[in-house]
Amino acid sequence: MSQTSIPGYTYGTPQVAPSPVTDADFALLKQTVLLGDEDLRYLRLAGEVLGDQIEAILDVWYGFVGANAHLVHYFSGADGRPDAQYLGRVRQRFGQWIRDTCSAQYDRAWLDYQHEIGLRHTAAKKNRTDGVASAAPQIHLRYLIAFIVPITATIKPFLAKKGHAAADVEGMHAAWFKAVTLQVTLWSEPYVAASVF
Repeated sequence: MSQTSIPGYTYGTPQVAPSPVTDADFALLKQTVLLGDEDLRYLRLAGEVLGDQIEAILDVWYGFVGANAHLVHYFSGADGRPDAQYLGRVRQRFGQWIRDTCSAQYDRAWLDYQHEIGLRHTAAKKNRTDGVASAAPQIHLRYLIAFIVPITATIKPFLAKKGHAAADVEGMHAAWFKAVTLQVTLWSEPYVAASVF
């Protein structure tokens, strides 16, 4: 599936508003999560390892969300029931997010798209990308942050499936954890006042 055929995927397009995070603050965030060149190398390797496993990864993640009513609620229609079309469209973007996480250049276009993703979790833009009338007008910040754990814990078995040395699997997993934490930190920006972010 090409990136352009993914509904609502607007990375690098004029539809994406600039992130209010400055380049200097972004550099400090990367420094704070210890994201360095070696991590970028490991993320590229992770991209190669995960490339043909994305649907299986999404099955695990969607299984986790689907097994938890408080999480699947965020993918409901106006009737409060899970909206299959909405879940399907988000799934395509979630798969691309895995690819983007592993191939990120951490440039301005990437930073701007993190802002867009953050907005899409808040009342400012949730449901608008897919034209959904949902019972959930936003995803609560607490679950956005807490989701770091399942997204990080469940990826490790997939990183280990291609026979890489244990040290390389650990390196890929650590890099993934740093990248996910960085992204969720950036996604939290639209939830809070600029003075406290």
